[in-house]
Amino acid sequence: MITLKTVARAAMMGAVLSIATASIAAATPPAPTVQSNDSYDRRVMIHNNTGWTMTHFYASDSRLTDWQEDILGSSVLPNGNSVRINIDDGNGGCVYDFKARFSNGQELTRMRINVCQIADYYYTR
Repeated sequence: MITLKTVARAAMMGAVLSIATASIAAATPPAPTVQSNDSYDRRVMIHNNTGWTMTHFYASDSRLTDWQEDILGSSVLPNGNSVRINIDDGNGGCVYDFKARFSNGQELTRMRINVCQIADYYYTR
């Protein structure tokens, strides 16, 4: 049986739509096969202005109790760089929790980000 969590995980695994900087060398996965049936743009430019390399990035619907897959996968987001990510997992939600992990071991978690209302999100110290 396919559950909402299964669909959300599959969509998040293919969520990176485009790479915003040349320093990220990994190939862009295909666009998610599941899209919400509304007119909201859930693509968010994630900016890393922390001084550290971002090694992991998670975006999970705030209604879920666990983190979804690492969207960066085997890529990293160096300090001073950005990446555009499609947060749409097909469930129609707009409010997501973000978690970023950095090369120094620090994690920064941000709760209840409305991805239907923002185009950019900045990680700073």
